[in-house]
Amino acid sequence: MMTEQQYFEKGISLESYMAQMESNQHKSYSIYEKFELPKDPEFLALLKDKKPHVLVITEDWSGDAMMSNAILRKIADAADLDVHCIYRDDNLELMDRYLTNGERLIPKYIVLSENGDVLGEWGPRAPKVQEFVDKKKSVLPEKEDPQYKLHVKTVTGEILDGFVYNDDFWHVVYEELRQVFQTALTSRE
Repeated sequence: MMTEQQYFEKGISLESYMAQMESNQHKSYSIYEKFELPKDPEFLALLKDKKPHVLVITEDWSGDAMMSNAILRKIADAADLDVHCIYRDDNLELMDRYLTNGERLIPKYIVLSENGDVLGEWGPRAPKVQEFVDKKKSVLPEKEDPQYKLHVKTVTGEILDGFVYNDDFWHVVYEELRQVFQTALTSRE
């Protein structure tokens, strides 16, 4: 059984992952380009000092990954962090260690020490974003309804638009990531 650090070493950089996305690439880059990292010198100093490795379990078809990976990349770029991605569907053994309510939900971010110790994790979605998704999905008819597939397509599009255009969500993701990193990196002092 491979360790998280071994998966990290086998992964590709977040930059390379985004460059080769087949789905949602334009949307992810749009978020990356528009999101302005808050002025947070203490947080960036902590990241630069501790130099955590971040292992991302992702797939480019995931709307949550499309948004959150762009925010994580902004943080990583500012703090010069090593972030490596692996594809969920090719690495189910690892994914199954990080289930959410028994499901393989992504993205999952695993914060590792430079030595490969697991310090923390985050994902797949911030609670405020989950509320938005739940509200959008609440209008869906029952799955047996002949119109269900059409409605799912519409609702999915509305959710993705929210991820791409609602910068409040970007800041919520940032704040959650900030909290996870701070807890992970200061709890061992």
